[in-house]
Amino acid sequence: MEHTYRLVISCPDRVGIVAKVSNFLSTYNGWITEASHHSDTQTGWFFMRHEIKANSIPFGLGQFRTAFEPIAREFNMNWHIADSAQPKKVILMCSKESHCVADLLHRWHSREINAEIVAVISNHEDLRRMVEWHEIPYHHIPVNQNNRDEAFGEVDALIEGYEADVVVLARYMQILPGSLCEKYPGKVINIHHSFLPSFAGARPYHQAYSRGVKLIGATCHYVTQDLDEGPIIEQDVVRISHSDSIEDMVRLGKDVEKNVLSRGLRAHIEDRVITYENKTVVFD
Repeated sequence: MEHTYRLVISCPDRVGIVAKVSNFLSTYNGWITEASHHSDTQTGWFFMRHEIKANSIPFGLGQFRTAFEPIAREFNMNWHIADSAQPKKVILMCSKESHCVADLLHRWHSREINAEIVAVISNHEDLRRMVEWHEIPYHHIPVNQNNRDEAFGEVDALIEGYEADVVVLARYMQILPGSLCEKYPGKVINIHHSFLPSFAGARPYHQAYSRGVKLIGATCHYVTQDLDEGPIIEQDVVRISHSDSIEDMVRLGKDVEKNVLSRGLRAHIEDRVITYENKTVVFD
């Protein structure tokens, strides 16, 4: 994987943004390998992502930030720059279902995902052996109605202790408290089936089967205090028919869930997602 810097910008739209940024990079011999732009005409905001060959620029990220800051102030930019050589630290959270965790561990193990999975947290012991086979720490934190504050205090301590950049709820069947959602905005990713709100609650595939649905799917999104209503990162669907059983629907649904979650996580760790209001721009 080529060593690059990822420059990500959002700001009020106006003439000259691309020219100013391109001229800045050209001044320092910056070699752009990928450039993405989007202008939202309804909100009047502009979004940009550039990948630049790290070895084409004569300084590191600290000096880059100092040199770029005057441009950022001029255009009132929200911006950051990341180094592809510094993989983001990821914590996975799960309960009993293994498909999402197993898929992400496989992709990590085979180097399909350029990230460091530093730990797995679960409210059950079921997946410990699978996780520890990958030599990843497994933290069992039971959660019940009497210990939620204490349990999620432990979760928060682990997130801080591992200095995690992103937390992935890989079929973690507990609702995070609002305090954690507020503390880590844009850093917690969740996956849910795309029946919501039609078939909320228990046994959604059984509910969908009884209604004869023709499409099932999954949504990957950032976690907010509004349950399953955070900014959407990725979605997909699969067509089904009257001949599919409930078991078929569950199997197909799991396939969609794990694929959507892995694509959403990949977009996040590659700095391809920009959040604004309750929406996202996700650059391919």
